[in-house]
Amino acid sequence: MTSGSLPLCRAALLAALALVPVGPGAVAQSNPSTLQMSCAQARGLIAARGAIVLNTGPTTYERFVGGYGYCVLGETPQPAWAPTADTAQCPVGYRCAPRAFPSRN
Repeated sequence: MTSGSLPLCRAALLAALALVPVGPGAVAQSNPSTLQMSCAQARGLIAARGAIVLNTGPTTYERFVGGYGYCVLGETPQPAWAPTADTAQCPVGYRCAPRAFPSRN
């Protein structure tokens, strides 16, 4: 490779990268949407997977768990609700939240 062909190689690489489509759909992660399933389907999916991230709206998502074993040390499962196709507030399972320890004061 000659020193004159190096800029040509860079130009070809930049041109190829410019052709790669990058849009909001390519950057956003695709998770199952609670809005496209029934309450029973959402509950069943969480129960089957144990822990899963679900879209709860066009630009919102949340991690839901099936119980205590899916939270890390210092967290506790708290009841969680999500909108589904057939229910505005479906009790889908739990979300992990920091455990509140009693004050020693």
